[in-house]
Amino acid sequence: MKRCPTCNKTFTDPNLSYCIDDGTPLASIPEPEDETTQVGSSSASTGWAPPPPPSYQPPSYTAPAERKRRTWPWLVAVIGVLVLALVGLSIAAVLLIPRIVKRSSPVIVSKPNANNQDNTANENNSSSGDKDTDETNSNTNANVNSPPPIDKELVLRQLTNLEHEWTVANLNADKRKLREILADDYVGTDAQGKMLGKNEYLATVQRDASVQKWEFEDLKLTLRGDRATLAGKIHFHIDDNEVVYNFVDRFVWREGRWQATGSEVTTTQ
Repeated sequence: MKRCPTCNKTFTDPNLSYCIDDGTPLASIPEPEDETTQVGSSSASTGWAPPPPPSYQPPSYTAPAERKRRTWPWLVAVIGVLVLALVGLSIAAVLLIPRIVKRSSPVIVSKPNANNQDNTANENNSSSGDKDTDETNSNTNANVNSPPPIDKELVLRQLTNLEHEWTVANLNADKRKLREILADDYVGTDAQGKMLGKNEYLATVQRDASVQKWEFEDLKLTLRGDRATLAGKIHFHIDDNEVVYNFVDRFVWREGRWQATGSEVTTTQ
């Protein structure tokens, strides 16, 4: 029989040498009394005594602490890598997203209805690229100090295209386009004979979706230097009906383009 000096537990298994609870070396317990006396006398006669059990700490107490200390550096490294990755992604998003949004933003272009495209398609397709560039009234690259054109056929084509743009802007109530077409000193009369300045014109214009298509007729041009007058008729097709207006529009050449300074509209009925 053996006893643990630390916890005083006894063990009967002769093969045990260490305490199963704390790992302390076990000490033998004398069994019979006579044997104890003999052993004690023998020990007393010889002067030998068993050495005190050495201090012992099982490795199971230190191993978890060592493993825990070893895992901390790895955890810190992984967390640091994740933080750096998130910071990098945030910076990339801040730099790239505005550029992507800007490139992918659609360009909004005011267009006439599908039925109205026939009015200008043939004229645009029959002209060469250079002629279209010269005849476009809203060309942003035009020289603002360029002199007015003197070719009547060219001016007639320019003002006809401008009349189509003006009609589309009226039907769509496109005030931005109308500000570009109308001069600041514009004064005109509508079909009811009411006089309107530019600001009042823009304030009262309303969208009209009833017109299916239109066409110009009997266009006559009067050209005097930087001033031009275009007179004619415009036919509006509304469902199965047709409404015809007579018009006289006046223009001035400013900032490298034609601008409307006046308009008179009357009905033919």
